[in-house]
Amino acid sequence: MLTSEDVARIRFAFSPMWELVASLRTLQQPARQSIHLPWLKAVRPRLAGLDLSELLALVPPSGYLADFITPPPDTPMPDFDAELDRVRRTHPELARIEAARLRDTNPDVIARFTADPEAGVARVADALEAYWEACFAEFWPRVYALLERDVLRRSRQLAQGGARELFAGLGPSVRWTGERLLIDRPYCEAGRLHGDGLVLVPSAFYWPAVAVMTAPYQSMLVYPVQGVGTLWEQGPPPAPGALAALIGRSRAQILLALAEPATTTALATRMALTPGAVSQHLGVLSGGGLAVGMRVGKSVVYRRTLAGDMLAGPDHSRQA
Repeated sequence: MLTSEDVARIRFAFSPMWELVASLRTLQQPARQSIHLPWLKAVRPRLAGLDLSELLALVPPSGYLADFITPPPDTPMPDFDAELDRVRRTHPELARIEAARLRDTNPDVIARFTADPEAGVARVADALEAYWEACFAEFWPRVYALLERDVLRRSRQLAQGGARELFAGLGPSVRWTGERLLIDRPYCEAGRLHGDGLVLVPSAFYWPAVAVMTAPYQSMLVYPVQGVGTLWEQGPPPAPGALAALIGRSRAQILLALAEPATTTALATRMALTPGAVSQHLGVLSGGGLAVGMRVGKSVVYRRTLAGDMLAGPDHSRQA
């Protein structure tokens, strides 16, 4: 049941830990997510020095995974270290119960974990940290930029069209009746929210599936991010020659990228420019009436103005 109070408390968040854990399934089933083959090719040589056996037992290729490894974000933009600390502070009994639920995984590894869950949690946290440093940290800014663009788009949907339009855009597995949020997913227990609202978390590495967490955790719905096909592109498409000649190649690319609102940091990651350079270009575009900044929380998000849309041309107009 999704009450009006729950709808009022919908919020978005990112989770580097969720993406990291979901990528373990990508390692185990590359064919399921061929979209991430560029990442796989880059990190496979680095796996030889890591012991992921316990992680892979707790995160099997499909079905239930131990929830304590992916605590729902408690802030909109948690960093990896903060989420890792929450994993380290997992109550051993909770970890033991969740590990014991796993099926079709390595029984010897699970038996070792459940025999001493306190030590098991410490080992798992250490393995997550090593895996992050070796295989994920350098790619996180790129993933984060994609997730950020999606959240800005969905937030606009929620503000303009309400919850019905928001949920309608989360994929065919998610349906809101006006009272109930129906999720068509195996391994999803029936239940209701427990008065704490709903956290919506976009995911690139769990794409195209959805995932749900409920009590005793904060209620969370993980949904597939839009635009995942652009994740491993080297940069935005080249700007048309005439536009580049008029305002400069970098500014033209930034103007085209602002078809979706974005922060300076996200633009810098996508453009392979420094944040300072992007900030200067945004200043020129804003001064020329082609872009405008708006504060969202602690960040300033830039979008094109109508004049910017017209200059970018009909092929690059902003999507609703």
